[in-house]
Amino acid sequence: MNRRHFLQASAAAPALFAAQSSPDKLPKKARLKPALCAYSFRKELESKSLTYEDLIRSCVDWDVDGLDMTVYWVPGTDPAWLANLRRLAYRCGIEIYSIAIRTELTRADPSARDAEVENIRKWVDVADRLGAGHIRVFGGTVPKTATEEQAVPWVVECLKHGADIAGSRGIILGLENHGGICTNASRIIEMVNKVNSPWVGINLDTGNFRTLAFQQMQECLPYAVNVQVKSEMTYDDGTRGPQDWDKVVKLIAAGGYKGYLSLEYEAKEPAPTAVPKGLAQLRTLTRKYSA
Repeated sequence: MNRRHFLQASAAAPALFAAQSSPDKLPKKARLKPALCAYSFRKELESKSLTYEDLIRSCVDWDVDGLDMTVYWVPGTDPAWLANLRRLAYRCGIEIYSIAIRTELTRADPSARDAEVENIRKWVDVADRLGAGHIRVFGGTVPKTATEEQAVPWVVECLKHGADIAGSRGIILGLENHGGICTNASRIIEMVNKVNSPWVGINLDTGNFRTLAFQQMQECLPYAVNVQVKSEMTYDDGTRGPQDWDKVVKLIAAGGYKGYLSLEYEAKEPAPTAVPKGLAQLRTLTRKYSA
């Protein structure tokens, strides 16, 4: 390459890089990585027979890359404890890439919505200390005294404020399809679009849709910033049964998703025996469909 061509290529490189790294110009290829959602071990964490430190070490044994850290049972938010947990994860080669919190953004009282935003602020600080780039949030249940249409602006308002807070720390909020106002893909997408922020997307749970599950998953995929995989799902006839993970992961890959598939186990078999088997299957499928 002569000097002129080198300079022309160098001048074009920043623009090319910017296009590829823009939220709207991601590479088309899927890139899937297996992860464990801490909620899978909710009974053990609640009883304190298992710790978050134990889960990180187990992720190494189970050959998964990340921990989706449901925070309901953390012993506290002391900076020293968070720093030590982050250090352990780093030394184990495990990324605490996400934390999951409870929120109720459908509150009619403005002061209550302000409190929800402050709760997000608190957990943004925790996520930042842990090195997590994502926080799962819930929309909430529509109050009996209000309609869903009335509640939509309340959720959007909270998420806009939350996006400003989280975005200032480089953290994305993922609104989960968790029932309530977030029962249907169309409503979730509507709210995410109204927030109109690169710091708000969808935390896609593959087991939570009650009707037309695969269709609704597909609708959400362009907005997905995290995916939680369940072992069971609701079929179109209303019955519930095993989820076809090959079909699910293939669908997610076809949508060009890049990120973690986190196993959130909720079935009957005890988690200590079921989760390792599920993670092995998930690991195989993420490798199969990332190729």
